[in-house]
Amino acid sequence: MTPTTPEQLAEAIRATPCVLAVGAGTKPRLSQCDATLISTRALSGIVEYEPSEFTFTALAGTPVREIAAALAKSGQYLPFDPLLVNAGATLGGTVASGLSGPGRFRYGGLRDFILGVQFVDGEGRLLRMGGKVVKNAAGFDLPKFFVGSLGRYGVLAEITFKVFPRATAFRTVRIPTDNVAATMMSMSSTRWELDALDAACGGCDASSQEVPAPPSAPKGSGEAPSATRASQPPWGAVFARVGGPAVALDALTAEILARFPTGAVLAEDDAFWTSVREFKWAHADGVLVKVALTPKRLPELCAALGDARIHFSAGGNVAYVSQPAFEPRFAGFDALTLRGDAPLFPGIAPVVVPGVKTALDPQNRFPSL
Repeated sequence: MTPTTPEQLAEAIRATPCVLAVGAGTKPRLSQCDATLISTRALSGIVEYEPSEFTFTALAGTPVREIAAALAKSGQYLPFDPLLVNAGATLGGTVASGLSGPGRFRYGGLRDFILGVQFVDGEGRLLRMGGKVVKNAAGFDLPKFFVGSLGRYGVLAEITFKVFPRATAFRTVRIPTDNVAATMMSMSSTRWELDALDAACGGCDASSQEVPAPPSAPKGSGEAPSATRASQPPWGAVFARVGGPAVALDALTAEILARFPTGAVLAEDDAFWTSVREFKWAHADGVLVKVALTPKRLPELCAALGDARIHFSAGGNVAYVSQPAFEPRFAGFDALTLRGDAPLFPGIAPVVVPGVKTALDPQNRFPSL
């Protein structure tokens, strides 16, 4: 079913006993369940955009790349770096999956930018929660419940976001390291106000087609002594991105390289971050899993996953794991499969807030988790 208006969306849901909304299918594992699928692709378009107010409202099926292009004309952007934009990800699918990109490190995740939603609940009612302005304190902050809800609370029809002014320039420093965890924690505690802090282990370094030999740790770099390296995450590289006026970036990158002398400024900054956001480093036909963690658990995750490709983001608070075929090594971790033949939750099973689910979907019209 492909409704073209929020009212048609509500009618379609009322007529269907078990239903799940899908967008562009960029994260196919999320919609693999026993339910009738409703496509939001025809619910597309920016409804309202006020550059002076730094907010916009768009229908759920709007491709994020169209929104990014409209914002760019006014020098604005979504600083949480939406993922799979070039692949066609829609605004509603981005919210429902709860995925944030590298910019989450400094500015916060998607849930920090959503202001209001219009949605259809389990009884087929078209409801609106939240508002269209930043200073909105009326009622429950229900829009945030839809972030990462996977369509289990309701079907999004329209969404309002706040946006930020985009920096005039960005620059990324690549720092080879044989202790990813220590380097990331060291950099996250500096005064540099990094725009993004990611890391790649071993062969999933999207900045280079060739994997360099593991470096020796420079004195004062915060690396672990060689005797403890066996218990650390595999050697790889940390990527620190800064944003601002070009003259300020010259000073910042010089200071970073003075502390981490093995580092170097990436020549193709945009290409690297595009590769990260589009998962070009991952196995194209394999399994892709998102794992929530803390920097201190990086060694544990790497030890459990062996030679899997792993990209760490948000200062080490999230990891994206790519396997050519699923191997059940996620015990003890909060993990979500985005694509590939694997359980939806290969690690710890999530808990859906019972009160919210009952209030919004008393008939269980949307599949349970």
